[in-house]
Amino acid sequence: MSARSALPVIAVAAALTVLAGCSSTKTDGKKGSGGLELVSAGTLKTCTHLPYAPFQVKKDGKVVGFDVDLVDLVAKDLGVKQEIVNTPFEGIETGQDFTIRKCDLAAAGMTITAARDKVMDFSDPYFNATQALLTKKGKPFKKVEDLKGKKLGYQKATTGGIYAKEHGKGVELVEFEDLGLLLTAVKSGQVDAGINDNGVLFDYVKQNPDTAVTAEFNTGEHYGIGVRTGNDALRKKINAVIKKAKSDGSYNRIYKKWFGTTPQS
Repeated sequence: MSARSALPVIAVAAALTVLAGCSSTKTDGKKGSGGLELVSAGTLKTCTHLPYAPFQVKKDGKVVGFDVDLVDLVAKDLGVKQEIVNTPFEGIETGQDFTIRKCDLAAAGMTITAARDKVMDFSDPYFNATQALLTKKGKPFKKVEDLKGKKLGYQKATTGGIYAKEHGKGVELVEFEDLGLLLTAVKSGQVDAGINDNGVLFDYVKQNPDTAVTAEFNTGEHYGIGVRTGNDALRKKINAVIKKAKSDGSYNRIYKKWFGTTPQS
């Protein structure tokens, strides 16, 4: 929708604030400010936009996925529970959800971009991605330009949409509110192809063998966990947890659970 390092130990006072379940502390809204605050005491609220399997998807009434398991490690480290907040992706990527304190962080299979980095702060990269093309099986489309005169679907407010607009001259572009609607449109033939991140499309093909990923575009994207601009204490905590997970094997375990293999890099 859409990889990173080690960091200093979080301030003792900040950790005590969280563990004691106190109400949030004030920050100055600038990068580098101290203090770790949570929107609701005792809860780490995660904004995401469902469905986005295998990163976040509802199964048997519960939201599960790669991002969910990764953020659970952060919540465990803080001594709190993670709560998923399903919200339109536009509110996440524009930073609005942080402004109105809807959540503490956003884990939404979200690519770090310059535009998004202006309205939120990102953790170190935790996942590599690229754009890919989904079609019904047997279709010849290998690049966006091959779809001239055809319909290409993309998800609203995503890097896939940006790529489609940059390369889709002569292609009829069709916007969808979420990934589920986009995938259904490809499968049903409503559109000739759909563009989105490779991880979610390959996951979809596993369950839908009448579809295929016909191309990847090597856009070199990296997912990051977003926090409110200036919430450096939480950002550093997330980075520390990611680094620890990569060193103690937790990251590889979670990766294999959701992708069936270990990361290549």
